[in-house]
Amino acid sequence: MSRPVFPFHTDDISSLARSLVKQWAGASTPPSHLQMLNMLARAAGYQNFQHFREGTEALVSAPPVAPPPLTSPRLVAGKMVAPANAQRLLRHFDAQGRLLRWPGKFSEQLPALWTVWARLPARQDMTEREVNDYIRQGEVFGDHVLLRRELVNYRLLERTPDGARYRRLEQAPPADVRELMQRCRQRAAA
Repeated sequence: MSRPVFPFHTDDISSLARSLVKQWAGASTPPSHLQMLNMLARAAGYQNFQHFREGTEALVSAPPVAPPPLTSPRLVAGKMVAPANAQRLLRHFDAQGRLLRWPGKFSEQLPALWTVWARLPARQDMTEREVNDYIRQGEVFGDHVLLRRELVNYRLLERTPDGARYRRLEQAPPADVRELMQRCRQRAAA
């Protein structure tokens, strides 16, 4: 008889780890296989493994769903950048679609910049003050200078050598970033 397979998923691995540490702290010996299954199930929000199993049996018996097409990493500024995950990246944005913080991960910085780029007017020369105003409308963490500099570094914005005039460089956003940009626009419109 073949053993059934039950897929396990968690939205936040950090809270999963915290829950496991708390549960394990009460044990004097390492948990058995069944105890570990129960700990994982409780960390994912179920009462125990049996409850988890009942909830996933319907998924296991359903016909398999084809995975979404993978997009390959691309080369940006000499480094490979993995495709963006819009849902994961939305944590950097508030309810109005404004950037809350500068992402620490390199792979999340460029997608975040595209959302700021989308707020700049197309085919229009701007002064530094005007660019700063547009950027401030798209962020709340208070470092518009960092964003302006990164927009220029990533060739999303060009400026004259004296820094007096700026212009958005027109280009098509990568396909994996369009969903993030659309969700930020939806938040801003709501």
